[in-house]
Amino acid sequence: MEWRERFWTTGRRLFYRWLRLTSRIIATVFFGFRTEGRHHLDFDGGAMLLSTHQSVMDPVLIGLIANRRLNYLARKTLFKNAAFGFLIRVLDAIEIDRDRGGLSGLKEMLKRLKREEAVLMFPEGTRTIDGEVGVLKPGFIPIARRSEVPLVPIAIVGAYDCLPRGSRLPTCRPISVVVGEPLKIESYESMSDGQLLAAMQERLAVLHTRGLELLKGNDA
Repeated sequence: MEWRERFWTTGRRLFYRWLRLTSRIIATVFFGFRTEGRHHLDFDGGAMLLSTHQSVMDPVLIGLIANRRLNYLARKTLFKNAAFGFLIRVLDAIEIDRDRGGLSGLKEMLKRLKREEAVLMFPEGTRTIDGEVGVLKPGFIPIARRSEVPLVPIAIVGAYDCLPRGSRLPTCRPISVVVGEPLKIESYESMSDGQLLAAMQERLAVLHTRGLELLKGNDA
């Protein structure tokens, strides 16, 4: 039993690395993929990555810029498709049952953060309807306070134009991802929930603007 578990774990790690390398090549060739601030992800320990949400490609795009393995949140319905369900299980997705409040998924996320892993969240709660940064929801705040991990703001720009809602296949347009400086527990523990939400909203807006500037440079 032990050797099977080791084999499965090793296999998942190798698959994750292969998938990340392949996706990086595709993103660079077809989407002129540009990044800035990747060094903000180069630290050990637990972390909560808080990203804007533009398309269904977003988890993959964030995975491309992180040198460490990430944990993703996935709603329960995504696991119903046999092939896709198998894929996201291999990638250690955390199942969120929204109909039941997602409590078990939040507990699992907290457990992984306590194990010093990195978890990706989209605090807007859903994909943008116009390509701009939406209003953030406060759901990440209780988990952040209990886990006491750094909060890393990330803005994705251009993915909305590549694959907007209702589209099945992406078009080849430039995409940029900008990572901001982590907000550490020492900085946000004294903030109220409202202040923390406003601070993260402002940081994501600034990063979004920078992402637009990168795209303009890419077109030049």
